[in-house]
Amino acid sequence: MISQTGRPREFWGRIITEDDAPSDTLDTPTRSGTLEIRGLSQTYPNGVKALNGVDLDIPPGMFGLLGPNGAGKTTLMRIVATLQIPTTGTVRFDGADVLRQPQSLRRVLGYLPQEFGVYPSISAEDLLAHLAVLKGVRPAGPRREQVKSLLELTNLYDVRMRAVATFSAGMRRRFGIAQALLGAPRLVIVDEPTAGLDPAERNRLLDLLSDIGENTVVILSTHILDEVEKVCTRIAILLDGRVVAAGEQKALVDELSGRIWRKTVARAGVAELRQSLHVLTIRYEAGRAIVHVLARSSPGEGFEPFAGDLHDVYFAMIAAGGQNSE
Repeated sequence: MISQTGRPREFWGRIITEDDAPSDTLDTPTRSGTLEIRGLSQTYPNGVKALNGVDLDIPPGMFGLLGPNGAGKTTLMRIVATLQIPTTGTVRFDGADVLRQPQSLRRVLGYLPQEFGVYPSISAEDLLAHLAVLKGVRPAGPRREQVKSLLELTNLYDVRMRAVATFSAGMRRRFGIAQALLGAPRLVIVDEPTAGLDPAERNRLLDLLSDIGENTVVILSTHILDEVEKVCTRIAILLDGRVVAAGEQKALVDELSGRIWRKTVARAGVAELRQSLHVLTIRYEAGRAIVHVLARSSPGEGFEPFAGDLHDVYFAMIAAGGQNSE
């Protein structure tokens, strides 16, 4: 489990001093700016259009990036992380042109991809220290303290001398989180960060990211809607490389007000409702199905109005986006 010692606000203050921060970074961690994405498109040589005119404004805070497989989420994150250049469009962070000045962002970026490799036979402590050097964390004393703090924060300190290559999937994920937080980044991008973590670890990680997100742009990409619903104030939904919804989570839910209806039915009755109604989601409780339906008026006997939630928004937007793309 991730250690609860050292809250993120205390953590940033303890490990970062004026001597640690590179002189040519964008600013200090407490004055994080906004990520601005305009007209971002990516067409690969095989003709696949991964992104199609993406426009987003992402201020400091937790931002959920949602969408089915193939929607363009990973491409978008790789471009923002300066790992690939888009076909067209611009990315600016705190006013700086990220595509023209990638180093200005890399010094204040924390990135956790879905998959990452490690050097064989190198211990967690040595590898994290090596990555800290590459990230420009200095001098040596504060760098060692930062490595120690991150290993404690992710509950890897007791296994710090073990090779990362021998770690379990969950332990590797925690190490990935530790390396993403090196240097107190002002922009953090995490792709499926809770993969391989048990429920207790997952909750602690989400709490950690939420605390960091108070003064930092944190982009969370995940297929687990409950995670985004819990920690993200703002979201964007991608479908076929397009943004089909973006904004405050509460505002997007409110847009469906008066149009969500629910009814508890036997499992055998779900198929019949699917044939005649616009079923958004099906929740199960005590062996029975709770069906959520999108309709402007009551869809039938036994249905009651429901305020809606992120699950309803997601599937409503995906359905509408799919129809618009045909």
